Amino acid sequence: MAITSDLPKERGVAGRQLGVALLQLRQSRGYDIAMRLPLLLWCGFLAISAANDLMGYIGAAAGAPPLIYAVNIAMRLSLIGFFAVLLASVMLRGPPLDKAQGIEPRLSALLGTLLITAIAFLPRRDLSPELGMLSTALILCGNAFAIAVLFRLGRSFSVMAEARGLVTGGLYRHIRHPLYVAEEIAAVGCAMQFFSLWAVLLLAVQFGFQLRRMANEERVLERQFPEYARYRRTTARLIPGIY
Repeated sequence: MAITSDLPKERGVAGRQLGVALLQLRQSRGYDIAMRLPLLLWCGFLAISAANDLMGYIGAAAGAPPLIYAVNIAMRLSLIGFFAVLLASVMLRGPPLDKAQGIEPRLSALLGTLLITAIAFLPRRDLSPELGMLSTALILCGNAFAIAVLFRLGRSFSVMAEARGLVTGGLYRHIRHPLYVAEEIAAVGCAMQFFSLWAVLLLAVQFGFQLRRMANEERVLERQFPEYARYRRTTARLIPGIY
């Protein structure tokens, strides 16, 4: 009977030890590197795809009007630059100080990041030269904006809802989530090239997940940095004076 009565206690101790071991694993450098690897591979794949697209465009559009040709080249270069800076940000970022718990923040982060790429499976539209230029310009501006924001974030960049550091300077002095503004500008430009009801719905759903990401990130940052509550009261989430 004594041996039997000790079993629940021993199981409880073993369970706590396992929990501590798992926590230590998740906080280890090796675990952090392993969690970066899928994003690094995905960004590398997209960067190579963008470079191939650039080479293909150079070969196929040599006779295009100079302005249209220059804007399209600049847009493709900005996309390659964005993925290059994103790769560097993921490799150089610091370890997380805090992170959101549960599956929903992770799903929202992944779908908010990747869902817009599904638009490439929709049929491409033939746009007028004016709309084509507008679409390309939006992608170019969004990518350039995102590169500037990534440089400001530095080692504090995260895809998941994690706190690595509190950045409040530059664009963050006025907007709490300028990177999402940049991404949505580029996403709108991309959606124009595949314009349809499905493209609009996909963009709307993707933006909904982005809003969930913002809320999750703000909770984590406020929990980790007490000064974040005051910062949130004095800044806009996306558009100063509107939202």
